[in-house]
Amino acid sequence: MLETEKQLRKEILQNLNVKIMDSATWSIPVHTIEIEFKTVKRTKMDVLMKMILIAFQKAAIESAEELSELLLVELLFIQDFMEIMSRTRLIVKDEKAYRLTDKGLQQLENGIFEEEQEVDSKNKLYSPSHSSFWAGDINIASDETKKIDVYRYANEDKRTVAQKFDEAIVIEALQKDDIEVTEGDAQTIISEVVSTSRLHIDQIPCIEFILYNSEEDSMYARVWNTLREQWDEALENQLNEKERIEWRKRYL
Repeated sequence: MLETEKQLRKEILQNLNVKIMDSATWSIPVHTIEIEFKTVKRTKMDVLMKMILIAFQKAAIESAEELSELLLVELLFIQDFMEIMSRTRLIVKDEKAYRLTDKGLQQLENGIFEEEQEVDSKNKLYSPSHSSFWAGDINIASDETKKIDVYRYANEDKRTVAQKFDEAIVIEALQKDDIEVTEGDAQTIISEVVSTSRLHIDQIPCIEFILYNSEEDSMYARVWNTLREQWDEALENQLNEKERIEWRKRYL
């Protein structure tokens, strides 16, 4: 941490008009969230599947054997297709005959077969201080943050943490992990967020600098986020908005 701060000071002071008025190290809470979600595999319907669905739409078919004779298709293929269609609720059997469901009719009209996949899960990082999900893993030893104060505005983030995540935001975060893929005529998309669970919270060190630019007569903050290994514009803007007037009184 000390070596990082040393390098950052050197970078900042390359501008001869800038003076470091103060610095501090503190941490922000970052939550590890387990997301359970469903995906749907979309495939362009082949001719046989369309023929089978149309048959169920037009005629009262009671068995796979009857449909096999009607379409002159081997029974084994018919049985496999009917098992898939029943499992995905494209067809149901009422009393004696099978019929097309509304879902089956819609997919037939679209020419796209949609098959739900097994529930999957993914861990994502969430920063209440930024109200956003992050990619990556946390590899910071806990003893590195034990003696570091928590970010002075972190308490204001508890309201955000208590709220349920918006599904669209969660799906957008998952999409950045290339969960949605296209292979030939098949496309896998995220269809539903089943649940979000907070597993644990880590404290991520940040290095704050209060700077004065004599040429511009301006004071502003720079904050280095050690997890993302970059300057953190969101935290800088928050500090500038809340404390810039006080800095001028205190340091100038």
